[in-house]
Amino acid sequence: MLELAGIIILGIVAQWVAWRLKLPAILPLILIGLIVGPLATLYTEDGGKLIEPIWTGEKGLFPGDGLYYFVSLAIAVILFEGGLTLKRSEIKNVGPVITKLITLGSLVTFLAAGLAAHFVFELSWQISFLFSALIIVTGPTVITPILRNIPLKKDVSTILKWEGILIDPIGALAAVLVFEFISVGGGEGYTLTALIEFGKILLFGFTFGFTFAHGLAFAIKKNFIPHYLLNVVSLSVVLLVFVESEIFAHESGLLAVVVMGMVMGNMDLPNRKELLYFKESLSVLLISILFILLSANINISDLELLLTWQTIVLFAIIVFVIRPLGVFLSSAGSNLLLKEKLFISWVGPRGIVAAGIASLFGSKLIARGVPGAEYITPLVFMIVLGTVLLNATTARLFAKLVKVFLNKSEGILVIGASSVSRLIANYLQSNNRHVVLIDNNETNVKKASKLGLEAFSANIYADSLSDYIELSDVGYLMALTGNSDINKYAIDKFQKDYGENGSFRLVDADEMNDPENNPKEGLFSHTDDFIKLSEAARKNPAIHEIALKDTEHYKGLIEITKADPDIVPLFLKSPSGDLKIISAFSKEFSDIKEGYKLSYLGKMFPDETKKGTAKKLQS
Repeated sequence: MLELAGIIILGIVAQWVAWRLKLPAILPLILIGLIVGPLATLYTEDGGKLIEPIWTGEKGLFPGDGLYYFVSLAIAVILFEGGLTLKRSEIKNVGPVITKLITLGSLVTFLAAGLAAHFVFELSWQISFLFSALIIVTGPTVITPILRNIPLKKDVSTILKWEGILIDPIGALAAVLVFEFISVGGGEGYTLTALIEFGKILLFGFTFGFTFAHGLAFAIKKNFIPHYLLNVVSLSVVLLVFVESEIFAHESGLLAVVVMGMVMGNMDLPNRKELLYFKESLSVLLISILFILLSANINISDLELLLTWQTIVLFAIIVFVIRPLGVFLSSAGSNLLLKEKLFISWVGPRGIVAAGIASLFGSKLIARGVPGAEYITPLVFMIVLGTVLLNATTARLFAKLVKVFLNKSEGILVIGASSVSRLIANYLQSNNRHVVLIDNNETNVKKASKLGLEAFSANIYADSLSDYIELSDVGYLMALTGNSDINKYAIDKFQKDYGENGSFRLVDADEMNDPENNPKEGLFSHTDDFIKLSEAARKNPAIHEIALKDTEHYKGLIEITKADPDIVPLFLKSPSGDLKIISAFSKEFSDIKEGYKLSYLGKMFPDETKKGTAKKLQS
């Protein structure tokens, strides 16, 4: 009882420490696992571990293969939750790069790391390639916390996020095939076995994942599941899919749950947000338990195997040669810049799937007396811990060094996804600005998504937006809801994190009638609150651009908008296409020259129908 409670308590403490220090939680979790596991034998009176994951006859938590069954089920839940976060709309620019990374990149890692392990550690070819298969994966549980703390171009963070989730079942599949090769003994019998197993994994993985995703979604939409049972029923279905798929084809379960998560994540599903929150909380708990258990399961003799120069050489080859080689080959011919390829090459931490499967296969091969099997678990943990430590401490610095770090975040966070918000966001996106809308109204979010806008459901009073990688490049905040209290709260709560370049909100009715006391964060105009803005958009749902001659011309047009409620000024557009948000003060811009444009919503200025360039963007 004490051990079980201790694991959970230490795991949550490690999560909190990681949050405070802005580090991936895996780092303190592994360190705690080593301290209460193999390193405990150096300071305890009886020379034993404080936590013994596997029952040894005297103490331990899991009998037989119980630990590995628990690890497998926990990884299934974690990967399903990761699949839920994958949106097809995210990859419209980088889909081919992601596809190559999880195929060609995986092949490069498999072959090159296998060669390196064989020649550096003089392991057998079988053990070398089992090791290389296990380190193909780049864990989403590690990459996500790193990306949250680094403002990056959206395409770069999307590539790393998708690679981390999709590559897990691929790495597991490769490891299974190599393990089967070792078990069967190679030869023609293995070739046939491998082909059959490969086909079965793909067949049952995709079939079970796709079928059960639609089945569960149908049950949720038809209200066959009561609300209070929704989360636990979903969890049980995920476990069912994993286990059933495993019965038909060993190691197809990971593929099945990822497919199931992806399919459901891209569905128009009620309560999806609530389901995702439950799975996120469960994943945090499972990750906390898993890494402590797996680290504690290592023996001190395993760690002693790594006290050699070969360990450093192998680690350096994998991080500084093999990872960049795979990334550059996979991104050849893409729109990625050299600096972006370098950063993706640098960030490749391994995670829970590598550690979990390594512990399982390593122990099985040791029990069979396979030469060199004792190196599998410690070598994989060395790569996991080393890459996490390296990336967690240097990713931000390296991003600045290669100049992918966004010193000035140009993304725009829009609070509220009403029709007028969607109209404005659509215009901003058409002018190459990254825009994210949030709203607690699912209908508004769905309408925004159908327009191709990036939008998600969130309650700003309850939710922490720091968990969303999509907001890593946001530097402007615009509160456009019809509730003035929500707008003011959004400015107070989020301007530090997302409004470094400017935080704005619509004025309320009282402020609109008192222009002398305009708030400094007032947006667009002190004569237009949400009602007037929405009415102007309803009558004329279009955003126009009018060419400016000079500053006086601009000021004259602003005066016209004050007298005409059907025209609302929005942005000042420079000759280079840069957009500046117009505040309620409206006259703050000076030195406006020919080539500038005024973007405005509503009807066109009098006598400017032919001169202005109108952009009709429906909401």
